Amino acid sequence: MNEDIQFIIDTAKESMHNALKHLEKQLINIRAGKASPSMLGSVMVDYYGSQTPLSQVANVNTPDGRTITVQPWEKSMLQEIERGIAYANLGFNPMNNGETIIINVPPLTEERRRDLAKQAKSEAEDAKVSIRTARKDANNDIKKTEDASEDLQKNAEIDVQQLTDNYVKKVDEIFDNKEKEIMTV
Repeated sequence: MNEDIQFIIDTAKESMHNALKHLEKQLINIRAGKASPSMLGSVMVDYYGSQTPLSQVANVNTPDGRTITVQPWEKSMLQEIERGIAYANLGFNPMNNGETIIINVPPLTEERRRDLAKQAKSEAEDAKVSIRTARKDANNDIKKTEDASEDLQKNAEIDVQQLTDNYVKKVDEIFDNKEKEIMTV
């Protein structure tokens, strides 16, 4: 196969893979009712003037399925951590007992579960759009390769379509699993 065409296909595959990774990252932030340290993954804390991820200034644990505890490495950080959690707008109400911050994760209502499932579906659709865009870009680049025969170009387009189909299928599988997780009480 022509090196240019192989490069185009590899680039498309990488773009599609990145879309899948981005989807997985976005879905981690959609909580499914069970407490998990990753729920606070987006929380940034003002640590002596610089925005720092919560995980770098405190231990985040889940003693049970409904509670998250945040144990700062420096007691002086308690207020900043509380502020960071509130600022992240995750819908949690942190309680400070002077030593740790305790967050009770409320069980999800049926309506909230549906909203979260819609949010997850939207993220999955965004990933599919990114994958299709990568396909379109690759097909346009394949058509521009001048030193490749028409057969070679057609075969490359078929390869790109197969890649696209595989990645769209993976997106659907990831979404189905997340939806099941969200809707399970």
